[in-house]
Amino acid sequence: MTAHKPWLDNYPSGIPANIDPDKYSTILEYLDEVCKKNANKPAFSFMGKEMTYKQLDNLSTQFGAYLQSRGLKPGDKFAIMMPNLPQYPIALFGALKAGLVVVNTNPLYTPREMEHQFNDSEARGILILENFAANLEKILDKTKIDVVLTASIGDMLGFPKKHVVNFVIRKVKRMVPRYHLKNTVNFAEAMTQGKKFKINSDFENNPHDVIVLQYTGGTTGVSKGAMLTNRNLVANMMQIKTFITPYLKEGIDQVILAPLPMYHIFAFTINCLAAMDMGALSVLVLNPKQLDTVVKEFDRYKITGMTGVNTLYNALLNNEKFKNADWTHLQFVAAGGTALQKSVALEWEKLTNTIISEGYGMTEASPVVSSNPYGASRLGTVGIPVPSTEVRIITEEGEVLPLGAIGEIQVRGPQVMKGYYKKPEETAKTITADGWLNTGDIGMLDSDGYLSIVDRKKDMILVSGFNVYPNEIEDVVAMHPKVLESAAVGIPSEKSGECVKVFVVKNDKSLSEEELIRHCRENLTGYKVPKEVEFREELPKTNVGKILRRALKE
Repeated sequence: MTAHKPWLDNYPSGIPANIDPDKYSTILEYLDEVCKKNANKPAFSFMGKEMTYKQLDNLSTQFGAYLQSRGLKPGDKFAIMMPNLPQYPIALFGALKAGLVVVNTNPLYTPREMEHQFNDSEARGILILENFAANLEKILDKTKIDVVLTASIGDMLGFPKKHVVNFVIRKVKRMVPRYHLKNTVNFAEAMTQGKKFKINSDFENNPHDVIVLQYTGGTTGVSKGAMLTNRNLVANMMQIKTFITPYLKEGIDQVILAPLPMYHIFAFTINCLAAMDMGALSVLVLNPKQLDTVVKEFDRYKITGMTGVNTLYNALLNNEKFKNADWTHLQFVAAGGTALQKSVALEWEKLTNTIISEGYGMTEASPVVSSNPYGASRLGTVGIPVPSTEVRIITEEGEVLPLGAIGEIQVRGPQVMKGYYKKPEETAKTITADGWLNTGDIGMLDSDGYLSIVDRKKDMILVSGFNVYPNEIEDVVAMHPKVLESAAVGIPSEKSGECVKVFVVKNDKSLSEEELIRHCRENLTGYKVPKEVEFREELPKTNVGKILRRALKE
């Protein structure tokens, strides 16, 4: 690492070079403080129904007491398989208050993926939305799970809305497949029972204790459990907060839209932890693919901030209702999870007069590594390292490269995970002896300390010995006004080893393969121009909205 950290020269005033990752020894100590400080302010909202910080504190204590009453002990693993519902933060903090390790689980997992994650994590209990319980039934007897709780979408909405919503979900939309899980208890009953017990807080809880097993997306193979400690999450929450605070206007209550699922590390740390530190109200969106529900919250609240991914921002820009929504209160808009396309960023700024601040992170870094700071945002980069974070670029052999050179990104800071659960060899490959995290991402650090992501190492396409990065191809394809979405992959080629193929969703039916390739020729070197174009109605995505290149390649 160069002794000089050029990014520090570009920190806007008010952002410190370092944070104190030991300000709180645990997430529970932090939770206690924010819930007391903001007791009567709303913490989370769902379909207009709000829950205050004080209610969150009390309800999570009840839930934690119930889990202990069922025989779950400190250190046991507890899976939460929920979309964005108020039960999520209650269960999260309740499990932590009971001394359990939370295993965040994607509700859209197939039975095979569930079985892998529950066995790998050694989960003993689970809270699952009833919509997905039929999948759990198929694999439950192959796991160690013996405490099963189910939740319904309407649980926290109060009478009569709760019953109306649950009736529509179950009977009208038939979104809950039949299941016959034995000995399950529903969330409402667990909360009632929890009132009868006193929570036992007498367990070891240290800064370096693992409190969350966050599984890597599995888009690069079998998913692994990143062990995130109290200190990792406290540090990253504070790093994020220091970068967001300069955006915020004094004396205005922050209302932050949470369309991304909180079981995903991006929304988990930003919407569930950092937002609470600002005393913000997080507005939960159940399914961001239903754009009307996203837009509805702009009508209901004066939204001051939001998190999202490129596909969501792109979809909103193409939505007539959003074009007429009230986004005049927006102070900060953050993008992560996948590359933000320039065309989307420019259109968004033109429409809303706000900049999308793109950042970079990964599950193994809790997740935020860098972000574009307010007032000094540079399009096409993922910003500068957040406080107390070092970034450097290395060669395949591990030599440190000078500024401006392209290579693998390495990261070091208090947010870097403890390691992969039960995988010491994988951990040793990923974290060096002196604490550097090998990201597997290819990037470049410029002379001002701004980081650009060129691509994922594993997604790189090799054409006649030249490196071709899918992000660059997708960026150029997205510039064409008749393109809605695209994904570039490498396919075998007799002549060049690999060549580029793009999958495209049209924005205008008249778009032809010839027109698109002509556009690419005008903007790309010959070997980067796609040799094949395949038009699709839609592209496969993760639940967060990341386009799955691997699925297309297969």
